[in-house]
Amino acid sequence: MRVSQLNFYPLKSGRGISLDEAEIAAEGIPGDRRMMVTDPSGHFITQRELQALAQLQVTPGDGGFRFAIDGKGEIFAGQPPKDRRMDVAVWKSIVNAAVADDAVNEALSGWLGRDVRLVFFDDQAKRTASAEWAGPDTPVTFADGYQVLVTTTGSLAALNADMQRNGEGSVGMERFRPNIVLDHEEAWAEDNWEGIEISGIRFDFVKPCARCIMTTQDQTSGSREVPSPIPAMGRIRMSADRRVPGPLFGWNAVPRDTGRIRLGDVATVIAEREAWAIKRRG
Repeated sequence: MRVSQLNFYPLKSGRGISLDEAEIAAEGIPGDRRMMVTDPSGHFITQRELQALAQLQVTPGDGGFRFAIDGKGEIFAGQPPKDRRMDVAVWKSIVNAAVADDAVNEALSGWLGRDVRLVFFDDQAKRTASAEWAGPDTPVTFADGYQVLVTTTGSLAALNADMQRNGEGSVGMERFRPNIVLDHEEAWAEDNWEGIEISGIRFDFVKPCARCIMTTQDQTSGSREVPSPIPAMGRIRMSADRRVPGPLFGWNAVPRDTGRIRLGDVATVIAEREAWAIKRRG
């Protein structure tokens, strides 16, 4: 089993960037989801309610980031001063974040068609993942909840096979916005894994990832007029454990070491456990 994709997402709900290799820090891949769009009150905004975020390409550069949307030009956002701050909400977490300057916020608001703020998870911002699942004091940025999302090619193939049997087309892995994709033929084997090791780095699989409407959206245009994996996940991947309700695809993982991983690196299962309970059809 080898690493077949590495991705990070500079802006929460923006387009991803593929990597040939990646540093792994305690918070995951450095730079992953360290920016976020909020409403003026500081509540986070994602593709769930603003599909146009899928059109935003954010590229790190010298001293800041280049934002681009096809046909609308570019914006350069520098790292804001540390004293320009506001409290922002990511689900139940409140984070004190740095805020982009007014010109950047006005430009992004024009692009996205609503009043927004761009905020940064800088070195003064603090947030930890759920201690119940991840253990104490595991740092995380603006991700929905955990440091790294892992998926497998075998599971995507099984999902697409069910979609095709039901005349629903197929989807790519980008719909699930993973950080690490493993080339592994067996579908849903990851439900049995306690964790994996890649290049000496341990990743504990702490919680399956419940999926939402974002998986129904094209990750370039934001359109929902495309094949949807939700019906297939409803047929074959509905959680039977009330702690994590809904359709499941991929696992949230917590890195327990730091280092560097690369495409083609071998991933080894550390230990196995009883599989996560899935509702049976019929």
